[in-house]
Amino acid sequence: MIKGHVAVITGASSGIGYATALAIAKAGAKVVVGARRTEKLEQLKKDIEKIGGECITVSCDVTKRIDCENLINAAIKKWNKVDILVNNAGLMPLSFVKNLKVDEWEQMIDVNIKGVMYCTSSAIPHMIKQNSGHIVNISSIAGKVVFPAGSVYCATKFAVWAFSEGLRQELSVRNNIRVTTIEPGIVDTELTNTITDKSLESFVTHSKAIQSLKAEDIANSIMFALESPPHMNVNEIAIRPTTQEK
Repeated sequence: MIKGHVAVITGASSGIGYATALAIAKAGAKVVVGARRTEKLEQLKKDIEKIGGECITVSCDVTKRIDCENLINAAIKKWNKVDILVNNAGLMPLSFVKNLKVDEWEQMIDVNIKGVMYCTSSAIPHMIKQNSGHIVNISSIAGKVVFPAGSVYCATKFAVWAFSEGLRQELSVRNNIRVTTIEPGIVDTELTNTITDKSLESFVTHSKAIQSLKAEDIANSIMFALESPPHMNVNEIAIRPTTQEK
C-alpha cells in the first residue's frame, strides 16, 4: 500500500523511530529520517540501504522550527512530495511537580508538543496540495491515564492526542489526509534514561523488570495504520504490554 511513497520520521536515531523507519523502508517507501544524533542516522541509512531501500538523513532538533522545515524540504527537494509524516521524537523526564524541575517541563513541552506542531505545519501544505497524506503522531497511554510524577508528561501526551483529533476533523474529509495517534504503554527504549528525579528510581527499576513492548511492536502497529485501505482511517491504537495494568 505504501510502496513508492515518501515518509518522514522524526526521532529516528533509536527506538521506535529507528524501527519504524526500517519497517517503512522494507515496505518499499523512501524515507527521510531526522534526529540530533546524526551518527546514529548514518547507521540507520546503512541498514536501510542493505535491504535495498532509499534514505536521506537530516540533522533535526524538533524544538527548532527551521530544522523541522529543513527536514520536510529535504523530502520535497529529493522526491517532490511527502506522503507520510511520523512525529515520533519525544522525551519523558518524569518528576514530581513539587520538585520543580521547570527546565525539564519546558523541554518536554518544546519536544513533545511544539516539535509535533512544527513538523506538521511544514508538511501539511504539501499534503493539501497533493490531496493526500498520512500523519502519525506518537502519543502514549500517558495521554489517557494520569499518574503521579507524570503530570507534565501526561499533559504533553494529552495535547498530542487533542492536536491529532483536531487535525483529523479538519483534514481527513476535506483534504484526504488521514491522521493516526499511536498510544504505547511501556516500551523498551531510551525514554527512561531522561529521568533525573532520584525518587523515581524504583519506578524505573520496575519498568525495566516487566516484559515491555519492543520498538518493533510499535512499528508494526504504525504499519497496520499506514497500510490500511484508503477508505479506512485508523484514528487511534492503544497498545500495552500484557503485564501492564494501567
